[in-house]
Amino acid sequence: MEKRFMAIWFRHLMTDWLTLKQPELKEIPFVFATLDRNRIVITAANPVAEAQGVHCGMAAADAKAITTDLRILDHIPGKEAKLLRQLGLWCIRYTPIVMVDLPNGLILDISGCAHLWGGERGYLKEIVNKLRSSGYDARAAVADTIGTAWAVARFGKKTPLVEPGMQAQALLSLPPAALRLEPLILEKLQKLGFSIIRSFIQIPRTVLRRRFGEGFLLRLAQALGLEGEILVPLIPPVPYTERLPCLEPVRTKKAIEIAIQKLLETMCLRLQNEGKGIRKAILKCYRIDGKMVQAGISTNRGSHSVSHLVELFELQISKIEPALGIELFLLEAPKVEAIDLIQEKLWDEKPGLQDTALAELLDKLAGKVGANAIHRYLPAEHNWPERSIKQAASLMETPVTRWRTDRPRPVRLLRRPEAIEVMALLPDYPPKVFTYKGRRHIVEKADGPERIEREWWLDQGEHRDYYAVEDADGQRYWLFRSGHYDAAPQWYLHGYFA
Repeated sequence: MEKRFMAIWFRHLMTDWLTLKQPELKEIPFVFATLDRNRIVITAANPVAEAQGVHCGMAAADAKAITTDLRILDHIPGKEAKLLRQLGLWCIRYTPIVMVDLPNGLILDISGCAHLWGGERGYLKEIVNKLRSSGYDARAAVADTIGTAWAVARFGKKTPLVEPGMQAQALLSLPPAALRLEPLILEKLQKLGFSIIRSFIQIPRTVLRRRFGEGFLLRLAQALGLEGEILVPLIPPVPYTERLPCLEPVRTKKAIEIAIQKLLETMCLRLQNEGKGIRKAILKCYRIDGKMVQAGISTNRGSHSVSHLVELFELQISKIEPALGIELFLLEAPKVEAIDLIQEKLWDEKPGLQDTALAELLDKLAGKVGANAIHRYLPAEHNWPERSIKQAASLMETPVTRWRTDRPRPVRLLRRPEAIEVMALLPDYPPKVFTYKGRRHIVEKADGPERIEREWWLDQGEHRDYYAVEDADGQRYWLFRSGHYDAAPQWYLHGYFA
């Protein structure tokens, strides 16, 4: 069987992903940026920003000069790899061999798969249309080699289907960048006037090697099919599933508890042998009337403790309605994580977030009051108060920076500052009286102002002058005035001190 490959290119991977989460950004020029050599550099721009002249590699200051309403967002390290992995796992429904091609593509080995969709044209159309309907700006091409498929997907202007053995003809009119060459080699080619592959493809290999090196010849040979190219496929996560069929329909609470116990014993033994623990588990109960009911649990850290997991499920049994009886139990663990068994043993006598007893307590509380009622926050590297904290993804996530202690910060920070009425002396004196939710507070003590400037690379607006104040009842508040003092300044309450 002849090999056939498909290359998929996501033209605006990061910005498409954010637009899916925040549709209101679709018509706004925005970019992702990161700090590089003491300057903020654009790493991704949405189509609206590109249409106004903003492009990747541009300094953020230059981009702001081009379009004043540009919104600059922090680049999320590693997000491209995570997005491509998820998209690649989705593509496994079309072929078992999918490779992530960082920073913005996928490579699929489609040998022997296309006929299931009526041929390569229908196959390509099916995948691209599904990706575009999901919100991703995707292009794809099919060829005998990975290199040619990659080149046509990004630079091709004719058909995306390259006939078998026709990769050389497909490459002739494309620019040298289509060969996945290093920037220095592309710069040399440009200086020599080689604007398309046709202009140098017939030059003797010895001359090309002397001018551009062995890597240049390797990329050219891979695209033409003269050299092989290793494809490292994605490995789908191993499904953790246990089944327990019943000889007779189960209806009692005790029988359901026994079923949960047996399923967890089998699954936890397997996880323990693999050094993993459950983070999320779902119990699916199939009734004899053809309906399915389910209950789920989640943990703050991986666990393969049967007794602990059984206790969590016991809190959910009331949600399971057996009706005429349950004939099949199915336990799935869609989310697991590795557990360091040696460390876990040491933590038994060590307090802190790593204490397994704390994690188990939080799991039980979450089962009673709901996981959304329990949050853990970490410091973030921002001066603007609303952005100075972030919600931790798990109990084990470690902070990348320290909490700020050089200036007073409230124990409770409001999600959004709330407007208040204030009486204050001019020009930068703290409030003497403020009214919040109809209640009048007389300020006895105050400290400030502390000026916090807005992060101009993220949004625009006035700075804030913050004051820590204490009223006659001994309650302490964090107030601020928005912008410079004028005839009618606007004041806000932003937090409470202990």
